[in-house]
Amino acid sequence: MNIAASLDAIGRLDPEVSAFVEVWAEEALARERSTDTGLPLAGMPFAVKGPSGIRSYAARRLTAAGGVSVGSTSVPGPGTPWQTWGLGAHGPTRNPWRPDRSPGGSSAGSAAAVAAGMVGLATGSDGAGSVRIPAAWCSVFGLKTTNGLLPSPDRTGLASAGVLTPTAADARAYLRCVLDTCEPVAPVLPLPAEWSSDLGFADTEPEVAAVALAAAERLESAGVVRIADARPVLLDPCDAWTAVRGGRPARGAAVRAENDRRLEALFTDAAVLLTPATPNRPHGHDGPGAEVYSTSLTWAFNLSGHPAASIPAGFTSDGCPVGLQLVAARGADVSLVEMAVAAEKGLITVRP
Repeated sequence: MNIAASLDAIGRLDPEVSAFVEVWAEEALARERSTDTGLPLAGMPFAVKGPSGIRSYAARRLTAAGGVSVGSTSVPGPGTPWQTWGLGAHGPTRNPWRPDRSPGGSSAGSAAAVAAGMVGLATGSDGAGSVRIPAAWCSVFGLKTTNGLLPSPDRTGLASAGVLTPTAADARAYLRCVLDTCEPVAPVLPLPAEWSSDLGFADTEPEVAAVALAAAERLESAGVVRIADARPVLLDPCDAWTAVRGGRPARGAAVRAENDRRLEALFTDAAVLLTPATPNRPHGHDGPGAEVYSTSLTWAFNLSGHPAASIPAGFTSDGCPVGLQLVAARGADVSLVEMAVAAEKGLITVRP
């Protein structure tokens, strides 16, 4: 996709999807004309998360590699305590699969723009699931990098940079640009894996769990993973995450330390942990409802720092996308993307 095609798609589709806050058409076309064609991403359109996204470390690296930012995508607007939505230039951001549902958040517009085909890459950031949730609900690939791997303005250390792309293979370009060293190696299959529908505490919807489990079982049938009999259990990280976010990390230290110990033991034997990306399907634009935590399967890994990704797992009976979360050892970001590439291929291979 070139810049003109991306801008055309935005012009046609964004009035309905409302994924963008701003579109920089003239600047993008001018930048494309002046870009060195020898650069690795020469003229590739991408979007950035939120009004300040163009100043992020990842956006600067993508631009240096020849990528051209076409606009900033929606994030949650003011006046609501829940973050799994976006407010674009044309109103609330709509899920391209189910316009009556939220695309997830807070990287809402980034996920919706990729899912609708307006761009092939959009930056995100993930402090509790803000890349993986919209990736799951918009049926695209989303990666949260290892905490601290890339510069982040979040002083709590919970948020890390991420990316949303149509497939895991498309995310390779992002890693090549933002990392100083990126040497992908094909994973040795089958990958030793562990599966959990709830991590021991989440109230996962039965149908969401069933769709994600079916995807994990298809991966096992395709020879991509070998799922152990063990079912990992973590302590509920809700209070610990809230304490860290509120500037009182000592209050969550015990839970955090115990979950770190359990995850260290898990990744001694397993290459990847598989879970549903969210415990629930996409909710409506009026919010998730009281006591519903779409983050309950993601934010443990913001506390622990592990890289985590969501790949499309399938759909519920009412047409809502479900994501399969893959979690790997700290620092194994490049390997995790290659695992996700193998997993996506495996799901295609065995799909009816």
